[in-house]
Amino acid sequence: MSRFEFKMPKLGESITDAAIITWFKNVGDSIDQDEMLLEVATDKVDSEVPSTVSGVIEEIRYQANDVIKIGETIAIIKTDGKSSVSKKKEKEIIKEKPKTQKTKPASKKLVAAQQNNNTFFSPLIISIAKEQHISYEELARIPATGNDGRLRKSDVFNYINEGRPYQFVQPAATEDPTVYRIPQLNLDKGTGKRVKMDRMRKMIADHMVYSKHTSPHVTAYVEADLTNLVNWRNAHKDAFQKKYNERLTFTPLFVEAVAKAIKDFPMINVSVDGEDIIVKENINVGMATALPSGHLIVPVVHNADKKDLKTLASNVNDLAVKARENKLKADDISGSTFTISNVGTFGSVMGTPIINQPEVAILAMGIIKKRPEVIETEKGDEIAIRSMMYLSLSFDHRVVDGYLGGSFVRRVADYLEQFDVDRTYE
Repeated sequence: MSRFEFKMPKLGESITDAAIITWFKNVGDSIDQDEMLLEVATDKVDSEVPSTVSGVIEEIRYQANDVIKIGETIAIIKTDGKSSVSKKKEKEIIKEKPKTQKTKPASKKLVAAQQNNNTFFSPLIISIAKEQHISYEELARIPATGNDGRLRKSDVFNYINEGRPYQFVQPAATEDPTVYRIPQLNLDKGTGKRVKMDRMRKMIADHMVYSKHTSPHVTAYVEADLTNLVNWRNAHKDAFQKKYNERLTFTPLFVEAVAKAIKDFPMINVSVDGEDIIVKENINVGMATALPSGHLIVPVVHNADKKDLKTLASNVNDLAVKARENKLKADDISGSTFTISNVGTFGSVMGTPIINQPEVAILAMGIIKKRPEVIETEKGDEIAIRSMMYLSLSFDHRVVDGYLGGSFVRRVADYLEQFDVDRTYE
C-alpha cells in the first residue's frame, strides 16, 4: 500500500485558492478513481472534484468552510500503487505549491510601522484575523511575503508568534498627506428586515469594490442603427435553427462584432501587472449572465475571433443553458480577456458596467428599440422607423485613453451597423 497526497486542483486561470463546501467521503471510506470526493467554491463557481486514484481515505486535513491554496495537500488516500493518477494528468489539474518564503521577524523596538501597499486580504486571512481580534489596520502593518505583496497565512502566524509587535503602533509619518482616506461617518442606515449576504454575493461585492478601487473608470457612449442586423436575424433565425438545431439570438452576433473590433484595437485586450501591460494572445469574450439565484456570472467564449457564426451560436447557447442549470465548470468561466453585458435583456436603455478584473474594459449593450430617425437617402433626408441601440464602454483610464476607448466602441457600432444583409451562414 502507498499513501497518495490529494491536492487542491487547479480550478481555472488566475484562481489561487478555493473554499471547501462539503466532503462526500469520510475517513475510512473507500473511493474509486473519478468518483466525486468533495465540492469546492471559488469566487466564480462551485465545482465537484473527483478523486484521481482509487483507495481508502486515510486522512482529511481540512474541513468545510476552510479556504485552501491551489496545490495544497487536503487529503491522504491509501492506494495499492496501481491506480495513481498519471504524471501528465496530475500536471494538467494540479498547480504546484509555491515555494515558501521565510518571513523576516518584525523588530519589537519599532514604534511606527509601514503600511503594506496591498490591503486586499483573502477570506482565510480575514477569518484568522477575526479569531485573533486583529484589525484591518493591524493586518496592513504585518510584513507580507506573498506575490504582489499579498499577505499569507504564514505571515500572520509568524507575526502572532512574535507577540504582535505592531498591535498598538501608529503608521509611519511618511504617509502622503494628500491621499484620500475614507471618512468614518456614523450614517443612519435605517431599520427593517436584515438579510445576510450569501457567499457568492459577498464575493461579487468584494470583486466590484476591488475593481472600482483598482481601475479609474471612464465610460464612453455611442448609438448604433441595428436595422439591417435585426431584419437579417429575423429573416433567418427559423432557417438557422432548422439547419443547425441552434437558436440564433443577438448575442453571437454581438460577440462576433466585438471580436472583430478587438483585432482592430488589440490594446483593449490587455491586463495590467504592476507597471507592465500584458497584451493577450487570445480573444476570449466573456458574457455577463444571470444565474437562477439572480447573481451574475461570466461564462467565456474562447477564441471568439476564430469561430464562425454557427459555432458562436452553439457556444453561447450551451453556456446559457449551463448557467441556468448551475452546471458551469471552471473552464467555462476562466480566461476571459474582454467582457460584454447585454443590459437590454432587462429592458435597460444603457448601462455603466464595472470592469471585470483583471480586464481593462467592458461593453454594455442596451435594449434594441424602434424609433423615428432622420436618415439620408437618394431623395434627401427622410424620417424612418429604425432599430436603435446604445453601447457603453467602461474602460480603465490607467492604460486605455479616451481615443482608444472611443474608437473601439465606435468600431463595434460600425460593424453592427454595416451588417451585410446578403450574408449567408453556410
